[in-house]
Amino acid sequence: MTIALLFLALLLLLFTGLPIFVGLALFGGALQWFTQGEMGSVTEVIFGEINRYLLVAIPLFAFMAHLMIRGKIVDDLYNTAYTLTRHLPGGLGIATIAACTVFAAISGSSVATALTIGAVAIPQMIKFGYEPRAAYGLVAAGGTLGILIPPSGPLVLYGVTTDTSIGGLFMAGVVPGLLMAAVFVLYSVVSTALLHRHLAREKRATAREAFTALRKSLWALSLPVFVLGGMYAGVFTATEAAAAGAWLALLVGALVYRNIGWRDVWDSATDACRVSAMLFMILAGASVFGHVMTKLRIPQQVVQAVIAADIGVTGFLIVMMALIFVLGMFLESIAIILITTPVILPAMQHLHINPIWYGILLVINLELAQITPPVGMNLFTIKAITKAPMGPIVRGAAPYVLLMIAVMAAVMLWPQLALWLPSTMMGR
Repeated sequence: MTIALLFLALLLLLFTGLPIFVGLALFGGALQWFTQGEMGSVTEVIFGEINRYLLVAIPLFAFMAHLMIRGKIVDDLYNTAYTLTRHLPGGLGIATIAACTVFAAISGSSVATALTIGAVAIPQMIKFGYEPRAAYGLVAAGGTLGILIPPSGPLVLYGVTTDTSIGGLFMAGVVPGLLMAAVFVLYSVVSTALLHRHLAREKRATAREAFTALRKSLWALSLPVFVLGGMYAGVFTATEAAAAGAWLALLVGALVYRNIGWRDVWDSATDACRVSAMLFMILAGASVFGHVMTKLRIPQQVVQAVIAADIGVTGFLIVMMALIFVLGMFLESIAIILITTPVILPAMQHLHINPIWYGILLVINLELAQITPPVGMNLFTIKAITKAPMGPIVRGAAPYVLLMIAVMAAVMLWPQLALWLPSTMMGR
């Protein structure tokens, strides 16, 4: 009962419109004062949480993403994907998912993926006869791949919070991410073949056209291969991979595309600092909240409740995924990670749940949060791009909610979908 009341009080505070980091810090600080009678340890807790080398990866990956966005590589990615898939049913839809998949491996952000690909893809899809809501839903769902396919900010924060290998988490996101993209592609093909037969299909690209398109996007495609391949082979740690990726993005934009100047570098660095500062402030607030939860022995009470309920691993995961699904309708993804993970981590350890496996299930659930109202950020992103009413956007995204739940269930039933690739990593 105490646990439920504390979380209810926190949710009510966050619903007042306070910034998340302020709500977490105020709530945690108030509990610290009332239960411990002092606030002296709060600054030490915040410094200890923020003073971590692994967190350097967040601004570096953000810097890399903003450089590639300003490098104007999206048109080449999208055109290449469409050239290779235009002869298939739903070729534009397939091209959109393919472009989202590659851009997700560059940006690490769902909103950035939906915004950048959507600005190019949605007008084209509507022009070629797609129903607007189908175009909206496809891009909103495709954008969610940004936080599952590495690099991923939420996976970095989860890794730091649980002391789990970030390289292992990144590798674990690859297969489920590609599986999710494949399910989206299959749905696009089937729905087009059954419901949208009127859509025109172009001739298959010639070998020359395919080669030319691939050559144009070669550098864009090489970046995720360079970053992920380096981590997989043990050449880079996650933080080193972020630094190497940022350098490669800078060199590609400045020397190959020749459309990144000093002003773009400055703006990219500023945007990366802004995003990172926001995340670190939330992390600071969450560290205070987590510290007080530990002092009140809330995690131990959760473990005791799990033992008493005797629901096993599957029952525990189902309960947690249902809870996070509901929280995702109202709270930002980073806040969900930092509020729930420290509390349930001891219970996960008691049940011998692999933290990498749970992390991937968690992030798939957080992907769902991006397209479920009332606070689905990708839904608002599509609305900002198109100026369309929210109703058609939500209806367009609805089928993808079911598809993503199916993929989450598959990863829950077959953990090796997430754990196989990390187990083969060199230098792990």
